Amino acid sequence: MALDFEIRVGLGHDTHRLQRGGPLRLGGINIDFDGHLDGHSDADVLLHAITDAILGAANQGDIGELFPDTDAVNAGKDSAEMLSVANERIRGAGWQIMNLDCVVLAERPKLLPHRASICQRIAEILSINPDQVSLKGKTGERSGDIGQGKVMQSICTCLLRRNK
Repeated sequence: MALDFEIRVGLGHDTHRLQRGGPLRLGGINIDFDGHLDGHSDADVLLHAITDAILGAANQGDIGELFPDTDAVNAGKDSAEMLSVANERIRGAGWQIMNLDCVVLAERPKLLPHRASICQRIAEILSINPDQVSLKGKTGERSGDIGQGKVMQSICTCLLRRNK
């Protein structure tokens, strides 16, 4: 039985160091926290992982290809803008996002109080429904760089669909 559509799965990952002084930019929102992520752009690990997941699933490159850290124009760039550009790119190729399943690995801050706001913001950026965005927070149980609060990581899978 031939399907009249294609589906693809993508995986994205990102890691950034935590530095003193807030606020923390995560999932396209500012979170009141005593640390921020260090990077060439705004270092939003969650939006970076999502960007790579959707680009990878559509075989449209990766975030570093579209927004190289060697280009001064990307210094301090809003990751929501990067995600929006990636979304336009995959939509232009006929793909639509079916769902995102994301994990943020960090000892602090706790993600649960911010989860609904983050999912809503991601849905707004991508023009999808918030129920298409799953977000979970996990700690490092005080072990390794994550558990010691030195870094924050995010992993995201996505499912794309394109009609034939």
